[in-house]
Amino acid sequence: MEERLGIAGSGAIACGLAATAAGSGPVLLWARSPESAKRAHATIARNCAKLLGGEVDPDRVRIVSSLDELSEATFLLEAVVEHHGMKAELLAELGELARHAGQNAVLGTTTSSLSIAELAKASGHPERFVGFHPFNPVPRMKLIELAFPPQATEETRERARNLAEAIGKTPVTVPDSPGFVVNRLLFPYLFSAVELMSSTGMPPEDVDRCMTLGAGMPMGPIALLDFVGLDVAQAIGESIGSRVPYALLELVRAGALGRKTGRGFYTYD
Repeated sequence: MEERLGIAGSGAIACGLAATAAGSGPVLLWARSPESAKRAHATIARNCAKLLGGEVDPDRVRIVSSLDELSEATFLLEAVVEHHGMKAELLAELGELARHAGQNAVLGTTTSSLSIAELAKASGHPERFVGFHPFNPVPRMKLIELAFPPQATEETRERARNLAEAIGKTPVTVPDSPGFVVNRLLFPYLFSAVELMSSTGMPPEDVDRCMTLGAGMPMGPIALLDFVGLDVAQAIGESIGSRVPYALLELVRAGALGRKTGRGFYTYD
């Protein structure tokens, strides 16, 4: 991997991306607090154990507590919660960091639904900006959706494609439109499954069984929503203009966000 990857964030996408990239070179990962750093270290170790027969060394990911320590990176990716204000604020900081470091670092975001043009503007470096959208679980999913602002240079585009390929992924350039391609097509289907379940009284297990056994889906739509996170699903649905089902909104209001909270449409141990 020619780039030195720096990731600002410590959630599932950030840790999955860090572990995957560690198979190709050293990675820097910024965690906001000691507790976040501890969780990130454990998650990265678990992910690395699943890659290449456990041959990826988790110590190739250096977890840092100061954003300034990401100045060593040549490719900086923001990977925090799916909220425009929080992402824009962090990207502005990363943009300043890249400017003061005096290097031609590419800046990017892992957003799944927000405007790349607007986030690029917030970074202060739209000519060196990319939407770099991996899919969860990152170690297993092969696709990276690449979305660029109009100002992005050909060098930026090439470096983004090269990085995706270097970490074993397949990059596909997609339009900068809400939800890009996958989520724009996927979430109306997922929401329709919830509406069907609500209107018929079918249990989630049966809806999922129909789609896995009858349509060959690797995971049923209700289980997939829980896996993604119901709060994330709500944010994506709102960004693409798709009506979010009442049953999903009620769970979000109750704090039942899916697997990560132990309860969503299903209950988890």
